[in-house]
Amino acid sequence: MSLADGLYRPGDTPVHRLRPQVKIVALVAFTCAVAATPREAVWAFGVYALLLAGLFALARVPAPWVLTRSLVESPFLLLALAFPFMVAGPEIRIGALTASTTGLWAGWNLLAKATLGVWAALLLSATTPVAGVLAGLSRLRCPEILLQITAFAVRYAHLTVAEVTQMRLARLARCDDPRLLWQAGALARSLGVVFIRSFERGERVWQAMAARGYTGRLPLEVGPAPAPALQWTAALAAPALAAAIALWTTVAP
Repeated sequence: MSLADGLYRPGDTPVHRLRPQVKIVALVAFTCAVAATPREAVWAFGVYALLLAGLFALARVPAPWVLTRSLVESPFLLLALAFPFMVAGPEIRIGALTASTTGLWAGWNLLAKATLGVWAALLLSATTPVAGVLAGLSRLRCPEILLQITAFAVRYAHLTVAEVTQMRLARLARCDDPRLLWQAGALARSLGVVFIRSFERGERVWQAMAARGYTGRLPLEVGPAPAPALQWTAALAAPALAAAIALWTTVAP
């Protein structure tokens, strides 16, 4: 995929047609509801997963695509699997192993909430291009300097990737084998060169912008149109249901 598109999957579904700022607010609200849900409410996390599965189906995003991109949470999964054997507490036997119930609950809490958060972020990424996300954040009054830094990072990321690829091909042409441990120094030096080139490119871009009268804001601001009330209602339906479930599981005896 093009770096400028990120994880975006073009489509013409109801989820794709929602304004970016609406989907960003819905993502934040849903994530907060999931985080506020007690870990003992296992059924609630199942409902959240079904909600996301329905939205993925509505957006026509295939399950293999979601599962493949979910591997980004592998470090959290390993940590969740280690919790039962790292956290002190009442112990239970699981086959030949001894685990603590406190650690099991902690691992489940991390696994469930991290997975749902990743899925919600993937739903936003699959239905909104990077430029749309930045425009939506601008509409929500996100600090302008952060948006510009992100926009330039996305714009020039493909140049950095191309430089890394060219340097890798050059090393391979000179009989470099990155699988050998003693050649890690060459890889480290290559990454250092890429960093210096990226820093120098940033300095040149900044000087060019300053020479053209840049004062901290881009002269042209292109953002999405205001979202109608119907879109806000439709987009916030799932987060509202999740918030209601989180509130119920918190106050229910």
